Amino acid sequence: MVTLLWPWLLALIPLPWLYRWWRTPDEPDTAALYAPGYASDVENLDSKGARDWSPLLLLKLVLLNLLWLSLLLALTRPTWIGDAIALPTTGRDLMITVDISGSMDTRDMQVGNQMTDRLTAVKVVVGDFVQRRTGDRLGLILFGTQAYLQTPLTFDRTTVNTLLQEALIGFAGKGTAIGDAIGVGVKRLRERPDGSRVMILLTDGANNSGEINPAQAAELAAANGLKIYTVGIGADEIQQRTLFGVRRLNPSADLDEAALREIAQKTGGRYFRARNPEELAHIYTELDRLEPVEQEAEIFRPRKSLFHWPLAVSLVSSLLLALLSISGLNPMGARRA
Repeated sequence: MVTLLWPWLLALIPLPWLYRWWRTPDEPDTAALYAPGYASDVENLDSKGARDWSPLLLLKLVLLNLLWLSLLLALTRPTWIGDAIALPTTGRDLMITVDISGSMDTRDMQVGNQMTDRLTAVKVVVGDFVQRRTGDRLGLILFGTQAYLQTPLTFDRTTVNTLLQEALIGFAGKGTAIGDAIGVGVKRLRERPDGSRVMILLTDGANNSGEINPAQAAELAAANGLKIYTVGIGADEIQQRTLFGVRRLNPSADLDEAALREIAQKTGGRYFRARNPEELAHIYTELDRLEPVEQEAEIFRPRKSLFHWPLAVSLVSSLLLALLSISGLNPMGARRA
């Protein structure tokens, strides 16, 4: 179905003819100068007021009318509205919360045949998880020293994944504000239907920034019916070569697993440990098994603007009129001297 956003503009269609009928030409006191162009097309009258309807004059008048009508039609903003599409009526309201603090730059994850940083591994696994969540409303929270909502709840999985892939380490600061991140999620999910409020919180450290303590944030989440699944990411051991041989290090020494377990326990979720991308992928496969909850049906009608078509017609008409004027032909078909 095609509709016009501003149909009242069509009332201007007779304006050129009304002006032509209403105006009264002044009596010239001096000899008039010859004005080439469109004026000759509307003033080619003989002594009795009869118009000489030559083919060229008719063509120009048709183009002038077409130019005016198509320009007005473009201004009314014609829009195509498609048939109603029912969006999925079952699913979860799922907020994905990702740590982008400085420690996520630790290169202890093997993706393919090379070692990479933790955030890159998260993007690979979580990006695939996002694309599988058909029927869920997804949101994205990124946090470091500060927590902020990157994407509100939406069915647009492609946009959520794109913004996740564009996340940069340290963009929100070098610290880790787990409590604030949970607080942002509670604020965004508490108005959603009961039983569908789910948060997946992924971090590699301990809370060392922000205004809210993680335990207090977990209690707030539990009071608002928000279930939190926590994921601790980072290898347990990496080998570092030194002058004295190979040294074994624990790159996840700062991971506060006790706090993450407490958050999950208080909210009815679970705690998972991801030491490599394979374990992380398995965790998100487990999260795929969350039971959907019935929600309100939503209707979507696709829209497509069509104003460029009549605008193109007006431009072509204007171009043809200009070419006819440049050619130097008068309405009778003879060239001007």
